[in-house]
Amino acid sequence: MAEIKKVTEEELERIRKLIESVKYGSVNIIIQDGKIVQIDKNEKIRL
Repeated sequence: MAEIKKVTEEELERIRKLIESVKYGSVNIIIQDGKIVQIDKNEKIRL
């Protein structure tokens, strides 16, 4: 059975801030071996 890794409070806070900063776009979380290894923020600017 695979080991379950816990998300740290720091990681959750970074994700929360990114989500709150995007008006139009997306936040993608890349996970490898049960651990967050990358967070991408894509934002669209509406004219």
